[in-house]
Amino acid sequence: MKLITNTQITVDGVMQANGGNNPEFDPGFDRGGWALPLGEAESETYIGDYYQRADAFLFGRRTYELFAGYWGGVRRDDVDDPFVSSLNSRPKFVASNTITHPEWTDTTVLSGDLESAIRELKAEPGGELQVHGSGQLIRWLLEHELVDEMTLIVFPVIVGGGTRLFPEQGRDFALDLLESRTFPTGITVQTYRPTGRPQYA
Repeated sequence: MKLITNTQITVDGVMQANGGNNPEFDPGFDRGGWALPLGEAESETYIGDYYQRADAFLFGRRTYELFAGYWGGVRRDDVDDPFVSSLNSRPKFVASNTITHPEWTDTTVLSGDLESAIRELKAEPGGELQVHGSGQLIRWLLEHELVDEMTLIVFPVIVGGGTRLFPEQGRDFALDLLESRTFPTGITVQTYRPTGRPQYA
């Protein structure tokens, strides 16, 4: 399977709390929900179709707990909703050394040698192993050269604070642009393939 990340970010690179303020997961952060006012039918369909393409999902612990609490915490019968149908019908993997008994059905906990476990998943037949949210995990995956494609959904807003996708100091990567598109409210999508180290002038 190809490991593909999908991240909603602001123009200044913030990925934190795109869907709203959550005192449990984002204590002290009051600029959450920056993505919701900019959503419209075309971009929402694109994101829903993206989820439907997944053969399996990989999460970091925090995003897994957030998603499980919303999508898996109560019975969701709306099979026409692309998020409900995909997240509740595909295998889910969570990278965690603290979760021992996941309650969300069809979840496997990856602990211990995470790199080997993910390389084994990538070696399995199938299309896409998708990572949504999970910023800390994405940074780790990039450092270990495990990302095959990276989709950034960039919202036309600067929030001026919050957790950013890319660290201030980290690995450098050259990228090939695979897809680019723009939606009516100014949301843009860029999908990249990492291609090694950049060249510098």
